[in-house]
Amino acid sequence: MLTHPQIWRAIDRLAERHGLSPSALAKRAGLDATTFNRSKRTTADGHLRWPSTESIAKILAATATSLDDFMALIEGATAGRRAIPLIGFAQAGAGGYFDDAGFPVGGSWDEIAFPNVGDEHAYALEIAGDSMLPLYRDGDVVVVSPAAPVRRGDRVIVKTREGEVLAKELKRRTTRTVELRSLNPEHPDRSFTEGEIAWIARVLWASQ
Repeated sequence: MLTHPQIWRAIDRLAERHGLSPSALAKRAGLDATTFNRSKRTTADGHLRWPSTESIAKILAATATSLDDFMALIEGATAGRRAIPLIGFAQAGAGGYFDDAGFPVGGSWDEIAFPNVGDEHAYALEIAGDSMLPLYRDGDVVVVSPAAPVRRGDRVIVKTREGEVLAKELKRRTTRTVELRSLNPEHPDRSFTEGEIAWIARVLWASQ
C-alpha cells in the first residue's frame, strides 16, 4: 500500500534528480509554485493532504519521467540500477566519446552505478571549471540524457562542432540560433548558430 510520506518523498526525489526545488518542479509543470510546499502536505487541522493524480501526471510529463521510474522513486528502490559511462569534460571535447547525435560510444571510460532514468544512452559528466557556479562546482557529476527533450530554462550540456563543451542553461532556441545563459555572472552568455552546434543534451540530475 502506498503511504503519504512515500508519495511526497518521490516528488522531492524527482525534483532533486532534475536539479530543481519542489517549487521549481511545480512551475515547470505549469502548476502553482506552492503546490508541493511542505505546508500543503497537511491541512490546518493536521489531516494528511495527498497530491492529485493530475499534478503527478503533469510533473511526469514535464520531466519525461515514466510511471515505472516514478514508482522506483516511491519505493526508494536500488533495483534497476545500472552502470552508466562517467566522462570528464576534457574527454568529452577530445572526440571519440560521442557519435554525431551526442550518444556515448566506445567504452574507454569509467562507470558509475545509477538508477535507470529511462534513457539507455544516459551518461554522467564530471563538471570542470566555474562557469556553472553556484549551481554546479568543479568536480560535481551531472547525469545527462541525450534523448530527453530540451526546452527553455533547462540546464544543458552543449558540444560545438569545434569541440568546445559547455554546461549552461538554454535561454532561447530558434531554427537558426541557440542562446545559452551562464549561471555564473562572471562568465558571459553565449550564442551560436545551429550549424555551430554538434549536439545539446539535458541535465537530469546533479550531485551536490
